[in-house]
Amino acid sequence: MSEQTYHTSVMLHECIDGLAIRPDGIYVDVTFGGGGHSKEILAHLGASGRLLAFDQDPDAWNQAEKIEDDRLTLITANFRYLEKYLRLHGVKQVDGILADFGVSSYQLDAASRGFSTRFDGPLDMRMGPSAAMDAKNVLNEYSAEQLQRIFGMYGEIKNARTLAQAVIQARTQKTLETTSDFKEILTKLAPRGKEFKYFAQAFQAVRIEVNQELQVIEEFLAQAPSVLAVDGRLCIMSFHSLEDRLVKNFIKTGDCFGKEDKDMFGVVHKPLASEIRKPMTASPEELKANPRSRSAKLRIARKL
Repeated sequence: MSEQTYHTSVMLHECIDGLAIRPDGIYVDVTFGGGGHSKEILAHLGASGRLLAFDQDPDAWNQAEKIEDDRLTLITANFRYLEKYLRLHGVKQVDGILADFGVSSYQLDAASRGFSTRFDGPLDMRMGPSAAMDAKNVLNEYSAEQLQRIFGMYGEIKNARTLAQAVIQARTQKTLETTSDFKEILTKLAPRGKEFKYFAQAFQAVRIEVNQELQVIEEFLAQAPSVLAVDGRLCIMSFHSLEDRLVKNFIKTGDCFGKEDKDMFGVVHKPLASEIRKPMTASPEELKANPRSRSAKLRIARKL
């Protein structure tokens, strides 16, 4: 399986430009995936440069094994532990960090992973094997109130309460085991003509809950400034508004929820400065070649 098959890297050149790579620098790709961004970073590094890449997915580890380069260190862990693992590898500060919060094409298309709305598979949706729960746990064990919260908050589903009650009702008849079981419930409640979007929203909500995705991003962002050297770059691609809002707020204020840290004189102290006026999006050519890039937003910041 090639990287192209595993995952088509979104805004590859924009990310590399945003990192402003120094040949002798130390860089981190916290979402290795198929390795597309990592390979391009390595191509811009000199002999003394170094790249540390994080990924918790064993399928991604298989991709990393294909790269024979002593400058690459693969860390088989969630990037919420950024600072801890960098210290374990003797790294205190880095010159750039890249994060791509999107689900890989392989994960979406592999029925066995349970991410796909198109193919039947088990209710899994775990990004890595160490996750404490899977989608089956969420849909079969959460209360109506908990389900309503995740459908409404993470999926931005308007009839979240109705959907939560429908899930509760369905699981009294039988345990929900597969993505088809879930889609059977969704089909009855999806707005006509917008079924695919509704499926995607509901699957996204469960996936975010299973993997604690927003909490992971918050923890990662809180650590990023302390491991970045002065003038180091932070390049982050988000794929839905919930993620992007956290990133936007953090770059603007140093807090994921936009709370400003002011001193007694009212001066705002923040660790980062945005390098671009507004987030970058995929070019028309990229959108045509890779429709999954349509929702991507790239934000680039510099350590002050």
